[in-house]
Amino acid sequence: MPRRGEVLALVQAGGQGGRMDVLTRERAKPALPYGGVHRLVDFALSALVHAELSDVWVSLEYQVTSIDDYLSGGRPWSLDRNRGGFRRMVPQTGTGPATESGFAHGNGDLLLRMSADLESFGAPTLVVCSADHVFNTDLAPVIERHVAEGRVATVLTSELTKKDASDNVVVLAGSDGTITGVEHKPTRPSSGTVATEIFVYDTAVVLDTLRQLRVELAGEQEDDDSGIGDFGEHLLPRLVETGKAVAEALPGYWKDVGQPALYLQAHRDLLAERVDVFDHPGRPVISHWPDRPAARLRRSAECHDSMVSPGCDVAGEVVGSVLGPGVVVERGASVHDSVIMEDCVIRAGAQVRTSVLDERCEVVQDARIGAEPSARVARGDDIVLAGRDSRIGGEVAAGGRLEPGSDTSS
Repeated sequence: MPRRGEVLALVQAGGQGGRMDVLTRERAKPALPYGGVHRLVDFALSALVHAELSDVWVSLEYQVTSIDDYLSGGRPWSLDRNRGGFRRMVPQTGTGPATESGFAHGNGDLLLRMSADLESFGAPTLVVCSADHVFNTDLAPVIERHVAEGRVATVLTSELTKKDASDNVVVLAGSDGTITGVEHKPTRPSSGTVATEIFVYDTAVVLDTLRQLRVELAGEQEDDDSGIGDFGEHLLPRLVETGKAVAEALPGYWKDVGQPALYLQAHRDLLAERVDVFDHPGRPVISHWPDRPAARLRRSAECHDSMVSPGCDVAGEVVGSVLGPGVVVERGASVHDSVIMEDCVIRAGAQVRTSVLDERCEVVQDARIGAEPSARVARGDDIVLAGRDSRIGGEVAAGGRLEPGSDTSS
C-alpha cells in the first residue's frame, strides 16, 4: 500500500437525507442504524480502515450533533492519532469564493468546496465514499491498481435491475473496464450497472476539473451554487472524456439504503441471509458498540427469523424483524417485518407490522400499527415511519408517517 500522506480518504456524510422523511428530521442519514447495532457510516469507515489508510476525513453538514458523539473523533475505528487519522470537516464561510464556502449543492460540489483543504494536504490519490450504503469490500487492491495504471478515476460498480438503476448513476464501460459513458438517473437506463459512490481519484486531475467546471458553469446558477451538483452530473462525465476512468465491479452485497423501502428491504435481505457484509472475519464492520447487557428472551417470548440487540427484553412475539438496543416487547405484543430502533417499547396487546420506529417510541397497549405488506419487495406505501420520541396509539394505516414527538394515543 502507498505510504502515509499518499492517499487521503473522504467519507461524505453530510447529505440532508430528505428521502428518509421523518427518520432524518433530527439526525444525519449516516447515523441511521443497520442490523441493530451498526450505523450506516460504519461501512465506509471500516472499509477505509481495513485498507490501511491512515488519513480519513469525514465531511458533515446537516444535524452534525446527531452523529458527532457516535464518531467520537474516530476512536472506534482506531483513527484517533497524534499524526493524521480522523478529521471532522464541516462547512465554513469566508474561506474563499462563494462557491467554495457554506453548504454544498451535491457531492460533486462538495469536493469543490473542500478543494483548498484537499490541495493543501497534498495526497496525490483521493478515495471518496458515501456514508449511506451497506457494503464490505477490500479497497486496498483497488487503490493499488488505480495508482499503478495511472487512472484519473476508478469507479466501483454494482449490478441492479434496470428499474432500480433509474434512481442511480448508470455506468457504461468497455470490455477492459474503461468507462465510455455515464447516465445520471436515467428514465430508461441502458444497463443495470450503477456507480456505488465509492471512487478513487487522481487528486490533481479532479481539482483541476472541478475548477474548470466552475468557470464553465458560472452565471448559470444563483448565489453560491457552482452548478456542479452531484458527481454524475458534470464531474464524472468530464473525467470519462480523458479515457482514463475505469469501472471495477464491487464484489458481494451492496445497497443504497437512502429511501424507506430500500432501508426496510436491506433489513429483509439481512434476515434472509442475502447480505454477506458481516461474513469477513478479517474485515469486520467496526462500530461504536452500545454499552448494554445481553438481551433477555422471557418464557412467553416467540422470536423467529429476527435479530435482537443487546439490552432488549422480549416477552411477546417478534417475527422477521430487527430490534435495536434496549427495545422492550411486552407479553402479548406482536412485531412483524419491522425495524424497531433503540429503546422503543411495544406494550402488551399492541401489533406492529411493516414499520420502522425511530428511537424511544412507545406503542401503547392494544395499538394497531401498519398492515401485512401487499407486495414481496418492500414499497414505501406499505411502510409506517414513526419519528423518534413518538407515543403511538389507536390505528396507524400502512404508509403512515408520524413526525418526531407525535402522540396519537389520546
